[in-house]
Amino acid sequence: MAVPTQYAYRTLKGIGVVNAAPAYEPLPGFQSPEGNFRCCTYSPCGRYFAWASPQLVTVVDSSLGRVLAELPAPNVYELGFSPRGSFVITWERPSKDEEGDASKNLKVWRVVEGAQGERAPVGRFVQKSQTGWNLQYTHDERYCARTVTNEVQFYESGDLATVWNKLRVEGVSDFALSPGKSQAVAVFIPERKGQPAAVKVFSVPQFAAAVCQKTFFKGDKVQLKWNELGTSLIVLAQTEVDKTGKSYYGETNLYILSANGSFDSRIQLDKEGPIHDVTWSPNSKSFGVVYGYMPAKATIFNERAVATHDFPLRPRNTILFSPHARFVLVAGFGNLAGQMDIYDMERDFEKITTVEATNPSVCEWSPDGRHILTATTSPRLRVDNGVRIWHVSGGLMYSEDLNELYHVCWRPQSTAVHPLGEPVKNVPTPHASALAYLNTVKTPSKPAGAYRPPGARGQVTPLHFKREDEGGAAHVSNGFAASSGVNGFGKPRKREVPGAEAASSLPPGAAPGGGVSLTGTGEGEDGLSKAALKNKKKREAKKAKEAADRAAGLAGAEGKAQSSEDRGRENRDGRGQSRSRSRGEGQARDGAAPQKGWDRGRASVSEGSSGVARPGRDAARAAAAAAAPAEDAPDTTVTSPGGGSPREKKLRGLLKKVRAIDDLKMRLAGGERLEDTQMKKIGTEESVRRELEGLGYTG
Repeated sequence: MAVPTQYAYRTLKGIGVVNAAPAYEPLPGFQSPEGNFRCCTYSPCGRYFAWASPQLVTVVDSSLGRVLAELPAPNVYELGFSPRGSFVITWERPSKDEEGDASKNLKVWRVVEGAQGERAPVGRFVQKSQTGWNLQYTHDERYCARTVTNEVQFYESGDLATVWNKLRVEGVSDFALSPGKSQAVAVFIPERKGQPAAVKVFSVPQFAAAVCQKTFFKGDKVQLKWNELGTSLIVLAQTEVDKTGKSYYGETNLYILSANGSFDSRIQLDKEGPIHDVTWSPNSKSFGVVYGYMPAKATIFNERAVATHDFPLRPRNTILFSPHARFVLVAGFGNLAGQMDIYDMERDFEKITTVEATNPSVCEWSPDGRHILTATTSPRLRVDNGVRIWHVSGGLMYSEDLNELYHVCWRPQSTAVHPLGEPVKNVPTPHASALAYLNTVKTPSKPAGAYRPPGARGQVTPLHFKREDEGGAAHVSNGFAASSGVNGFGKPRKREVPGAEAASSLPPGAAPGGGVSLTGTGEGEDGLSKAALKNKKKREAKKAKEAADRAAGLAGAEGKAQSSEDRGRENRDGRGQSRSRSRGEGQARDGAAPQKGWDRGRASVSEGSSGVARPGRDAARAAAAAAAPAEDAPDTTVTSPGGGSPREKKLRGLLKKVRAIDDLKMRLAGGERLEDTQMKKIGTEESVRRELEGLGYTG
């Protein structure tokens, strides 16, 4: 009988272990505990399953469900196993002992089946940070390592009280042991004092010189991803802040290094945007990357970082390989719709199907390579929590709803236990729960699509409204908020309605390129706007008034001689205008109008350098002004822009209606579909023209 796959879950009320395909039933012999549990996990070898309660840690046999060990470790928040399941590692919240010293909250326990008496940890450490809390073991569990200030300490697994060896690296912040037989360790040193960040690979235990290293800027933190053989390392470098302003989440770059130092390179990506996901294939010969602004691009690279296959552009951010390296899943989770595309790598990446998963927060391939588990968990979503298991062909095999599901995971199993065969051809019968779930799911209706204004309905969607994978232009982001590009962020693009006349983006009265338009907006006479026309009439009236005042002044008091002292006092007291009302009133009482500065200057020039008035010349000027025809004087009446008789106002309104009707008729003749209200407006043309004829308009 084939060994069934298995998964475990943790909810608000307890722990559960379920045998998956083909039975889909709880594990016989396992007593599901109830209560508040903070964590649970399988050992990497799949032999053990453990969970932590507020009082202790319980370890059970994954196949039989019976309890193997109970460890007296209260208040455990993190739980882990060594690669072969020989040790259990627990992490508690940092605290202080009675003497005020930091307590050793990281503990290592040996898993001994059937041991009697009090259990005691074989190792204790102070570990303040929950990030990177666990010890890292070599694949054979011979050594384990942890980071402290400026060094990586190595221990023999049987003696955790004594440091076996030290890798001294100034400023080291993260490290990763290789999983393969070639024991190597990669360390990361972030940027410091103007020096670039660096990733160095050392062979264990030869720490004298690095086997391979890569230096780079823009690296505040990294993810170190070894392939399963431990021969190559991918470095995903990320900055906290993107100084170019293109992304809220910082910049990302990708590098690859070989463990023997024969190769290192930056991975060149041909689409601008962040790196969403990178994953090694289980065969250690290729890896997949999802990158770029949405719709993102997914690409398969070989071990020399050469692109071998590009997937179609889609809104995706996750890539996962099946355990047998036969299939690859490219999906969009998080704020995306949850679609999963499944491709067959052995058949030239032929697409098998697209699965419509709903709000998944967990997605994992089963150990048999035939099923995919998706789950909606809390606290990301507190509704619709549950587990769904899909077949690689796209069908739903099993469904279970769970209240406040916090964690779910497959039991690790070797691919040798589950031969793959031809899973696409041999589709099993779905469980009854899957059929019941499908009956409750509503058939998705045709999407309504984006809102279209009335003038744009019934027409082809413009390219700048389409995504890149739908034929639109690629997203461009140059990092400046005031700039604008196709499908870019920043300043809004000009509004355009298909079929309508292009509207000017300039404000009324403004000229292209900046400044004020000298011709106005064409709304009034001579191409002037209403405001410009009003200002023009004000200027003309002001000039006429000043001309009349000058004529009166030349004929009367302006002809008298004025002493140099009086002129100096006037220049000091009021340059350009009279500064006090009393002075102006005094001049009015004397019969002379207040003068502008340029008037006084002109008068002083005409009088000559001696400062004596010339009555003959002044009299001639006054006579010439009096002899001028009355009709040549400008109109001094100031009118408002909206002035005019009631007949003129009505005439302007009717002409405006005629222009609007003519515009609608032209649009209708061009093949554009008009609204009912617009067609009714065209029907009123005859009545409007009759009204114009009644007012005597013959234009």
